[in-house]
Amino acid sequence: MRQSLSAILGVLAMFVLSGTHAYADPSIGDLETQIAAQWAAAEPLIEQYNLVHEQFEQNTAKQAALEEQIKPLKLQVDLAQVKVGAIAEQVYESGPGGGVAAMLRADSPGQLADQMLYLDQIASTQSSELAGVFDLKARYDAAKAPIDQLVATLHKQDADLTAARKVIDQKISDLDVLRNKAYGDAGFDNQYRPSTCPAHYLPTKGYQAAAFACGEAGKPYIFGAAGPSTYDCSGLVLAAWKTVGVYMPHNAYEQSQSMPSVKMADIQIGDLVFYFGDVHHVAIYIGDGKVMNAPQAHDHVRMAAIDHWPIHSIGRPG
Repeated sequence: MRQSLSAILGVLAMFVLSGTHAYADPSIGDLETQIAAQWAAAEPLIEQYNLVHEQFEQNTAKQAALEEQIKPLKLQVDLAQVKVGAIAEQVYESGPGGGVAAMLRADSPGQLADQMLYLDQIASTQSSELAGVFDLKARYDAAKAPIDQLVATLHKQDADLTAARKVIDQKISDLDVLRNKAYGDAGFDNQYRPSTCPAHYLPTKGYQAAAFACGEAGKPYIFGAAGPSTYDCSGLVLAAWKTVGVYMPHNAYEQSQSMPSVKMADIQIGDLVFYFGDVHHVAIYIGDGKVMNAPQAHDHVRMAAIDHWPIHSIGRPG
């Protein structure tokens, strides 16, 4: 089940309040355990960030489209305001005695009646036009208000997540500095693509997508990124499948919901492998029991065993 934003931020707060502990002589295993624990808290937050940010952009685009649609109505409102100004000016010039002045200028009672009827007709027409325009404007405001509110909410969430990711990145960065200080590069796997990738050729879009992911090996992990020089996990598979004309959300869980599932026995090169119970990690299958993925902050796009993390499901874009 997906974690709520508040729950994720609650976990984050717990990590922030705990502080960075000092270890006199930590082993690589101890440090790896700490990094893994930090990342287990960070990656769901990152995937939620991607989803919220994407929703924010979509709703901002909706707002812009609505603003474009309302331009003709806005023009009508502007013209109506000009008319209102003209009527107000006319009333001001004629003053309260306007009706008497019209009577004095009339050559006969019949002409006066005609003038007054004409003025009433103009007033009635103007009133009807203005009422129609302002009614449309009121309906527009009512339709636009929820979108304004949603965009404001998403903007607030986006700001919260941006602040949160800085804390998580700093937490992991602190641990990486400690590890490098103690052991240099020991324990880091610098072979991002140590074997044939993809494992064999297939005349499929899946093979083309997997081949793209293989070609990105060694590029840095940056969360929220979908190429061309940096990636996060869902950004890598999004970019890979985009090269063959298949589009998907920038969020591992949403990706899993956007495509049919396949059994492990039927897995093919290019299929997506989703991990963990809340589906906060995704990789692309490259054959021979291996995947390409963007694993975590301060790491790089690299090959891994398909069962390196607990598998949730397998999906096939199309």
